[in-house]
Amino acid sequence: MNAISSKYNLVKIYELDFGNIEVYSNLVVGIVNDGIDFNLEHISALINIAEIHFNNKDFGYISLRKNSYALDPSVYKYLKELPTLKGIAIVSENKLFKHNFKIEKYFYGNKMKLFKNVETAGEWIQSIVLPNHMS
Repeated sequence: MNAISSKYNLVKIYELDFGNIEVYSNLVVGIVNDGIDFNLEHISALINIAEIHFNNKDFGYISLRKNSYALDPSVYKYLKELPTLKGIAIVSENKLFKHNFKIEKYFYGNKMKLFKNVETAGEWIQSIVLPNHMS
């Protein structure tokens, strides 16, 4: 089952050692496995996927935080080098996550927003990737 509504066009699913990456026409949904220490090696894999699918096309990334894992926030500086990445949505129902989000947003330095559900996150991504095409 896909992480987000079928109204988005699923292009490909990558099942990687650290989690699943779902690529849609103008967004990516990432679900990192429980217990992973998410680091530069993992972000490099995400960047490679983004370069394959969005080399000349704007997109957004949704981090669906279903599992507990460690994230090195310094990896965000590498994401800033992707000119077609227009924003990151983080989805978490955990109220304690707000502090971590502030740290991640500081390190990323671009558009990033926290959501309680993936559908609202997808709508926000659409609004920044396709601002003139929203109904």
